[in-house]
Amino acid sequence: MGPHRRRDYEALPDEPRCELIYGSFYDKPSPSVLHQAIVGALWEMLRRAARPAGALVYTAPLDVYLADHSVPQPDLLYISAARRAIIKERIEGSPDLLIEVLSPGTARKDRGEKLRLYAESDVREYWIVDPWERQIEFLRNDDGEFVVVLPEGAEYHSQALPEIRLDLLALWREVEEQLP
Repeated sequence: MGPHRRRDYEALPDEPRCELIYGSFYDKPSPSVLHQAIVGALWEMLRRAARPAGALVYTAPLDVYLADHSVPQPDLLYISAARRAIIKERIEGSPDLLIEVLSPGTARKDRGEKLRLYAESDVREYWIVDPWERQIEFLRNDDGEFVVVLPEGAEYHSQALPEIRLDLLALWREVEEQLP
């Protein structure tokens, strides 16, 4: 059983949702309310930056074909105007920014296999959001390896995508407003 390829992935039914990472299938369980609140708040903030720059922002579930052996469905993806040609019926290539919000069932994969895959695939930035600690690891691709980039105080300013500025206090405030 495996390693699987794109043709195997495309032959699967739509439900249950899964991803193909380095030839292995992984289930994608339904996200929590906290997870959805974070994704929604980040989408709104990124969309405000994307519009004037001609970029686009999408949320999961959306297949991102990075290699014949890997089709992840990141929680959020940002595609700059320069990379818009990768947008087909699905995404056929590397977005500029991928974001994963950790959950108990995905944290190890998001920090392991996906981190390696995204670095190897020329994803310019990868953000790993820890919903419990209310923290984000901002990672910039530096020749196939991710390096940590620290925010300046309560604001993160992307070096790879200068239109992206993220007010961290406003983000977490927005998330809290969406929780019961």
